[in-house]
Amino acid sequence: MKKIFCFLFLYIIAILAAVAQQDPQFTFNSQTQLTVNPGYAGNDGMITGTILNRYQWVGIKGAPNTLVFSVGGATDLFGINSGVGVNVISDEIGFFKNISVSFDYSYRKKTGIGDLGIGPSFGFYNMSINPDWYIPEGDVFGTTTEPGIPQGQASQLAFDLGFGAYLKSNTYFIGASATHINQATIILGDQARTFLARHYYVSGGYNISLRDPLFELEPAVYFKTDGVAYQTDFTANLVYKKRFSAGLNYRIQDAIGILLGFELNNGMKIGYAYDIMTSALAAYGSGSHEFYLSYSLDLGKNRNKKYKSVRYL
Repeated sequence: MKKIFCFLFLYIIAILAAVAQQDPQFTFNSQTQLTVNPGYAGNDGMITGTILNRYQWVGIKGAPNTLVFSVGGATDLFGINSGVGVNVISDEIGFFKNISVSFDYSYRKKTGIGDLGIGPSFGFYNMSINPDWYIPEGDVFGTTTEPGIPQGQASQLAFDLGFGAYLKSNTYFIGASATHINQATIILGDQARTFLARHYYVSGGYNISLRDPLFELEPAVYFKTDGVAYQTDFTANLVYKKRFSAGLNYRIQDAIGILLGFELNNGMKIGYAYDIMTSALAAYGSGSHEFYLSYSLDLGKNRNKKYKSVRYL
């Protein structure tokens, strides 16, 4: 029965990955804003590089494993106040391995309500599958093959487009974006045909100064949908001296996350998050782990200057 369950679970994951095309989820979603919102590029006036690794649903075979590398910064491109960025994402789930590379551009403008960035992203998305199907004894499905599911290794590269806007002031931020706007079609093998489902994102956060000036509270919300299903994260971080941070994340009907972060004097940031599963999958796994390391370089300026941040984690 255990082997049959493993087969069924991996089969369901394969179907969901091929049909739903759900983008990877993150508990440190503020650190991965650049991957889904090109308007975020250059918002802090610095060059920032981030590496993030997420191990989801640890203990469940075929569970997602995601690695992110992103770099973004502000620039005066052709004399225009701009932001640029690049993202590389490797996402493994079941027998699928998806790799995307995207380039971001944002036109930046100061407004009466904050600094606005707006622009497109473009790049490539490669979906590949290397199946190792296990058919239980007795062939409970009545056949050794399933129409529409590749029986061997297959992959295809597709062009991918996105667009987003990001507004930030000293006390709040608001973001809205869409990924996979062109909904590129992907064909794996002779029969398996799918597409990159368009996803929509809305996020927002606020800085609340507490009575003790050493502490700040940073509540935030992060919403995404593919038009069929949706996911909402609520996060609250308590920041001490603008360097130490601890917080809680609640992802509706999925998990409760515990977040820890620390910033060094040289601009290096380190973070760890652990998700406690609250869905039915909790009976089969031991939660999710997420780590990130980022470095911000403020060219020609004093790194120790005082500033408020509504996106510490």
